[in-house]
Amino acid sequence: MDDPNPDPTATQHPHTARGTLPAFTPVPRLRERSNGWKPQVQRAFIEALADTGSVASACRQVGRAEVGAYLLRRHPEAASFRAAWQAALDLGMQRIEDVAMDRALNGVEVPVYSYGKLVGSRTVHNDRLLMFMLRNRAPERFAEGKPKGLNAVGKMELERLKKQWRKEWEAERNAAAGEEEAETLRSLNTKLNASYENWYAQLSPRTRAAWKEYRRLEALDREEGYLCYDDPEHELYQDPEAQWDEVDEAMPLPSPERGAGEAPEEPAEDTGPRCRSIKDEGWD
Repeated sequence: MDDPNPDPTATQHPHTARGTLPAFTPVPRLRERSNGWKPQVQRAFIEALADTGSVASACRQVGRAEVGAYLLRRHPEAASFRAAWQAALDLGMQRIEDVAMDRALNGVEVPVYSYGKLVGSRTVHNDRLLMFMLRNRAPERFAEGKPKGLNAVGKMELERLKKQWRKEWEAERNAAAGEEEAETLRSLNTKLNASYENWYAQLSPRTRAAWKEYRRLEALDREEGYLCYDDPEHELYQDPEAQWDEVDEAMPLPSPERGAGEAPEEPAEDTGPRCRSIKDEGWD
């Protein structure tokens, strides 16, 4: 039985370079923004993801940030979108396998240089890549019925994919943390604004007028660069001449009775008893 109220935002099996994607319902958005994830943008992103197999490349094609894509996937009503995302990745991996198989069969053109100059090119075939693709695409014929363990090429590709997945996971985690922090700040700002409005609503007309005048004068002081330390009428004013007087009191001048070049008097010689030494005259 046909649905009497079909969803106008649901996709109708978009066609890509890799085949047909399953239908999905775009994630609903609260506001329409020029740079937002509108339904048509979500469809274009899924199609690009199926063609490239890369989230970053798909985001570049639709002109959106990766952070927004991961946030969209985490939306509570994004179950259909997440299923389409996974299907697009499966198609993208098939494309990567096709490219690898094409290189294994037809080789890669490598430039040839002689004395620093380009003189031509040659086709290089990668037999290891060819065997890897055969063992994984036809394991019953080339790997005794089961996929064979990764060789050097497969391990390098796996390490590259691990780094890419790690980067995508960190981007998704950071986006979630940033969104949570932003939501907390928005909640606090909302509460502060509500508290301020409630406080202001209870003021009398003359208090409101005084408050507006205070805000005007405060803004005027800020524009003029007012400093309380430079205002003689302020209790925190610091007089520069008074500061120099305090320095003079802390460091008094020498007495005028003594000459400027006269050395200080030496203490009187002690005339008390002392021990005789070998150097004393008349020592027997």
